[in-house]
Order: sequence, then structure tokens, then C-alpha cells
Amino acid sequence: MKISDNSRIPKSELSQLPCITKKISDKTLEQLEKEGIIVFPELIKNSNDLSQEQTVLQSLNDDYLTSNVMGFIGYDEERLIITSRFVSKENDYFLNYLLEKVLGLPNIIDMTTDSGHDERLLQFMLFLFPYYLKQAIRKGIFKTYIRRQYNDSNVKGVIDIARHISKNTPFVGKIAYSQREYSYDNYLTELVRHTIEFIKKKRHGDNYYGNKILSIVKEEVKLIVDVTQNYSYFDRNNVIAENSSNIISHAYYREYRALQRLCLMILKNQEHNIGWGSRQIYGILFDGAWLWEEYVNKLIGDDFYHPKNKEKNGAQYLFSDGIGLIFPDFISQCKEPRIIADAKYKPSYNISGKDYLQILAYMFRFDAKTGLYLYPQSESESNTTLLMNSGTTFDLVERRDDVRVIKVGFKIPEKSESYSMFCSTMKDHEEQFKLDMQCIMLNERI
Repeated sequence: MKISDNSRIPKSELSQLPCITKKISDKTLEQLEKEGIIVFPELIKNSNDLSQEQTVLQSLNDDYLTSNVMGFIGYDEERLIITSRFVSKENDYFLNYLLEKVLGLPNIIDMTTDSGHDERLLQFMLFLFPYYLKQAIRKGIFKTYIRRQYNDSNVKGVIDIARHISKNTPFVGKIAYSQREYSYDNYLTELVRHTIEFIKKKRHGDNYYGNKILSIVKEEVKLIVDVTQNYSYFDRNNVIAENSSNIISHAYYREYRALQRLCLMILKNQEHNIGWGSRQIYGILFDGAWLWEEYVNKLIGDDFYHPKNKEKNGAQYLFSDGIGLIFPDFISQCKEPRIIADAKYKPSYNISGKDYLQILAYMFRFDAKTGLYLYPQSESESNTTLLMNSGTTFDLVERRDDVRVIKVGFKIPEKSESYSMFCSTMKDHEEQFKLDMQCIMLNERI
């Protein structure tokens, strides 16, 4: 069943998915992560909009409320797909496009348009593999202690009596022993290697799109291949089992833990056709607000600073002495005039109340007379300019012409016959959006 993000859905509509709704309703993203669902990006590290306490389905009287989360969830024979509310449920290419642009991933969607939902879920996981691999390799190749078995005359470890009798009777000068070694070739790098080899073989018809996915991380793939000299295809089940019972827990290797979970989900999908052969919940969820903000940054990043306070990059404060940490999405690089922009993954009519208070606080802090809301827009809407009031209703309220907030919409194609057509229309709208932004900035300078 397909539903939309940020929507109110009658509980009766989800009655055909009793197991999934029972499993995920009113559960936080942190709880679902621990149960095996991948949440992208990592909750605490990257996303200002997602929190550990946020839910996918919140029960409210006779309805369920969805949040900014898009993606796929499965349990037993049930499947739930959460699409973007800005496009039709039939052809939801918006999520694919955002991932392609934000993560710099190749387009594989047109190659697999006739795939079932389980296959599409696998494709999304493959789609994310280069990103997770690159993030992990930045910490260096994972190295840990492992125990290796030997059978030679150069004894350096613990003698294995039973194995020695089995292999060296009659005695020919060799001793069976095992040794604890600190090695790059270990259970985790072997798991990554098995995932790489699996992806290489993925194809649609005669098109091996797996190689295209891996092409953007060629150096990282080469590093893994070079260190996994003991790789054997026939060890795959043992490698999966060892990693399943030995999940990385050290905080320093957080990126490797995320990569390990993704690799396990990909390979277990191969072995058991996504359900893993047992009644476990699985899936992958994406933060729509984070993807939208990063996508907008790709379009306007040359003219705006993009603070990432949760990564301690460009932290901003309301007051001196580091008091009042704030999260402005975009601050214009041009000081005169300064412009503050806020990316909102919501329709224009939902931008109100606290949203206005927030951007006005940012404008006051940075001496800006113009604030922008950058939001996904239906093709029938137009931009709106709001002028600041002065005075009170007790004396006289007057409109100020020097302080304004402009809602700048990016038109999203609501219906497209194919993904390639959707991409083509989006590129046209990107150019129009950039032109609108340039006109606003030029007018402000005048």
C-alpha cells in the first residue's frame, strides 16, 4: 500500500496492513532503527529536522499522521511505501531524483521500472551503498583482531590438538595451531567485499547497472578488494552469520556500523528474498526535509553559506559568549544586502506561525531586510511576498516596504510518463528557480 508523507490517513485505510501498523505505529525512529530499519541520514549527526523521538505513524484518534519520512517498510508479506506528497503516488520519481542529486549517485531507475516493490527496495539499498562506503573509508580501513588457523612447522600460537590429530596423522612435521592477529582482512571487510561482488553482478536485461553504481567509489572498492585476500564466494553465509552476531558497537566506528547494517540487509535480501526468512521488520526511510535542504544547497550554494551546526561547521549564535545556538539554513555571502533563506519541505499554506517567528529572528540577528522560504511548489502556484507591519492595533498599523519575506516556490512535476521525462522537466524548473533567485538578489541590491 502507498501513502504520502505529512498526511492524515484514516486507520481504516491501513487495516489491510495490520502487522506493519502494529509494529511501527507510535514507535520512534530510534526504536525502529534498533529493530533493523535503516534511517537516512543518521538521526543525530546530520539532520536538524529529524529527531530520535519522531515517529513514522502517529496514532491520533481514528487517524494516523505521517511525518517528513519517505521510504519502504516490510514485515512478513506486508509492504508499506511512503511517497512524497508533492507528486502522484503512481509515479513518485521525486525521491529518486533527490537522492541522485544530493548524493551524486548514478541514475538506475529507468533501467528497472518494471521491478516489484521488494526489488525496488533492494535498488534503494544498492543506491546508498557508495555513500555509506565512502563515509566509512574516511576513517581508514577497518582493522581488528581475528583468530586464524594454521597447519605448518612454524608454531606461533595455541596448538589445536583435535585438528592436529585429524590433519597430521601420521606425523609429517606440521603442527595445527591458531593465532590471534590484528588484520585488515576481517569479518567486516569480508562482508563489504561480498556486498561489492554481489552488486557487480546486478543487472537489468543485458545492462549490468551494478558496475555503474560502484564506478563512483572505484578507489574505495579497490582498497577493500586489496585487503580481502581470503575472499571466497562460498564463505558468504558464514560471513553473514558472523557479522549478524557481531554488530560494531564502538562509537568511533559509527560509519562502519551503518555500512555493516546496510551490507547485511543487501545480502540477506539476496538469500531470503527481503524477508530474511523470519518475521522481522525491515526497510529504509529517508528524511525528506534533509534531502530537500541539501538539494536546494546544490542549486544556490555558490551565493549562500550553508551552516551545518550539528556537524559543528559554521555554528551561529543569537548572543555573545556562545549563547543561543541557531540553525539558519542559508545566509547570503553578500553582506549588503544580507538575505536569509530557509528551506521548507512543506506546501506554502503550511508555512506559518513558528516558521515566521523563526525567520524573523534570523533576519534580526543578521541585519537582513529580506527573508526567503524555499519550498516545493505545485505547478499551478506562484510566489508570494509578505511585507512586515509596524505599529499596533491600539494606535496605527502600517505596512513597511523595507522588510519582507518572500515564499519562493520550486515547481515539482506532478505527473511524468517516465523518469527521464521527470528529470528533463526538473532541469527546466531548476533554471527557472535559479533565475528567480538571481532576480530577487538583484532587486534587493537596487
